[in-house]
Amino acid sequence: MSGHGFLRIAAEEAFAPAEVLDRYRKLIDAGTLNDPGFTSLMGFYLGSSPRARQVMGRMTDLGKLRLRDMDESGIAKQILSLTSPGVQVFDGATAVALAQSSNDQLAEAIRNHPGRFDGLAAVAPQDPPAAAKELERAVRRLGLKGAIVNSHTHGEYLDDPKFWDIFEAAAALDVPLYLHPNTPSPAMIAPLLERGLDGAIFGFAVETGMHMLRIVVSGVFDRFPRLRMVLGHLGEALPYWFFRIDFMHRAMVAANRYPTVKKLDRKPSDYLKENVWVTTSGMAWQPPILYCQSVLGADRVLYAMDYPYQFVPEEVKVTDDLPISDSDKKKLYQTNAEMVFSLAQPLVTNFA
Repeated sequence: MSGHGFLRIAAEEAFAPAEVLDRYRKLIDAGTLNDPGFTSLMGFYLGSSPRARQVMGRMTDLGKLRLRDMDESGIAKQILSLTSPGVQVFDGATAVALAQSSNDQLAEAIRNHPGRFDGLAAVAPQDPPAAAKELERAVRRLGLKGAIVNSHTHGEYLDDPKFWDIFEAAAALDVPLYLHPNTPSPAMIAPLLERGLDGAIFGFAVETGMHMLRIVVSGVFDRFPRLRMVLGHLGEALPYWFFRIDFMHRAMVAANRYPTVKKLDRKPSDYLKENVWVTTSGMAWQPPILYCQSVLGADRVLYAMDYPYQFVPEEVKVTDDLPISDSDKKKLYQTNAEMVFSLAQPLVTNFA
């Protein structure tokens, strides 16, 4: 245990079985997938550059290398999830099978390293009933703690009611859905890709923040008030827009400007404050962390590293040095994650 009395749980940490990466390579080589964001991003990470080799070497490791990295940066536990875009670039049958296989492998890694790993299930939104069924299997039989959805699936978004079986299952199981970035869909990527802004630099936040806002204004949380969701990267910029989002949504409803924009039971920001938690993944910077804690509350912000894409061990010190109380720091690192993800298993305690 740290001298401050907390354990560091990292809530957005990626892995990928070799079979999934091989499938990505085959998609790229075949040239049959109309998704320039996927081709650009995964084409790079499956390449031979030093950074690509370093990231992918860590991505497939669920043992010695990952545990060493965790020990060296003081991370007690990682909450693991299948790397973006997960299974969401495949056809439905392939996606369902790969989600099941990936979840089985993740559960095995958790069993092999009790106390060090927990995980979120991969699901295939291409087949919403199968996704709901797999989420139930993953939670009830494998012990996984929720699901991850890597934003759009072939350019479609979860606010479409055809996907709401997934929300219903998560709410019924009382587990969270982590809405993780994907590269922008083919319909929106062109001006971002043109200047190299399609990935983590900006495009991820644009695409995923928009997706979350679509979910809010579609009335998902009115239909499923107990649904919990998690956003990375300090909320994909949405906390900075609360005032304007609320003002403009109210104005659009009053003007009946869009047939798909209806009155909600609450303000959009209320759902983002009460049904959504955010993690610090990729945002090791004091000002926005403190801002999110002030706007959302200390109970709503969780620590994440974004391993292995952003494995910078010294960044942990940024969070350690936040000018907040030790009790709020414990919430950030440990107890918020334990609550959101229902982490009942006691953690190991031999970390500096």
